[in-house]
Amino acid sequence: MPMKPNDPQNKPQKYSQETEDVISQLADLIRQVDEVEKATLEQRQLLQEVIEAAPTALWVLNSDGGIYVSNERARATRINPLEIRPEQHETEIEIADSFYLLQVSRRNGKTIITATDNTKNKRNERLIAMGQMAAHLAHEIRNPIGAVAILASTLFDKVDIRAKAIVLEIKKSIWRVERIVEATLLFSKGFTLNPTRFAMSDLIAEINGGVANYSYSKPIEFSLNLPRETISADFELIRLALQNMIFNAIDAIEEHEIDDGAIAIDYRKEGKTHILELCDNGKPFERKERMFEAFYTSKTKGHGLGLILTRQIIEAHGGSIELLEDKKGFLIRLPIQDKS
Repeated sequence: MPMKPNDPQNKPQKYSQETEDVISQLADLIRQVDEVEKATLEQRQLLQEVIEAAPTALWVLNSDGGIYVSNERARATRINPLEIRPEQHETEIEIADSFYLLQVSRRNGKTIITATDNTKNKRNERLIAMGQMAAHLAHEIRNPIGAVAILASTLFDKVDIRAKAIVLEIKKSIWRVERIVEATLLFSKGFTLNPTRFAMSDLIAEINGGVANYSYSKPIEFSLNLPRETISADFELIRLALQNMIFNAIDAIEEHEIDDGAIAIDYRKEGKTHILELCDNGKPFERKERMFEAFYTSKTKGHGLGLILTRQIIEAHGGSIELLEDKKGFLIRLPIQDKS
């Protein structure tokens, strides 16, 4: 027989007090579990942020050797943490021209590995050693090469016309060695600015004179657009810096698969800044991140001091040098000094 709508038997029954207490306790327990899960998640996120913010590459390995956690610095290296032995508590390794100080420790069944990038310090150590050795060699070479230069000049005046071309090449080679000695001593011992006021166009004759003494085999068109704009700077050092860049451009053309070369220096003024652009159509730049590193060169000939010395000279004048973005070459900025 169907129940009537108002029949008391049709109304929901209330839980007993004991049952309601159990439900309330379960609700509190669920809420506490949610809070613990939330706190745990926040702690994990915080821990991951701390790991990512660590200044070193970091790995944590499980007891079975698998990677439990690592940070972005670790993933960016070429180090394979699974190849590192636990007994290597502290050691130094070299990978792809980079140096790392490894530290290994064990905690609660896990292996913690950190790798500190020590490349800059290592290169500085090598640079100091190489600079000291280069300075010593430059001193030893300077006197005998000076004597050879004098003898070559004397020989040039006395030999038959057919032999003068050979002696001229000898003189060019001697001049190149003298430039290497000069650059090495400037780099190792430093330099002091002796600023004077001169016209930018005065540098053209110096650049052409250097080019005339530089050996190269391909036809190269030089476009030196330097105006009569007055600049206050150390003439000899600016001359050396621009010659270094011209010679680098010549070498790049010699090593490139082209028949004719082109090198240009263009000038403009922006506000209180002299702007120089030096471009060439030679071999593209390699390892741009190491271009201004002393004793590093990607050329078949060269001592690796031209660009670093050029940058030191430009920065000593309060300027800057950087690569151009839209074409192959360099952008040099030099401040315009007020007339005294």
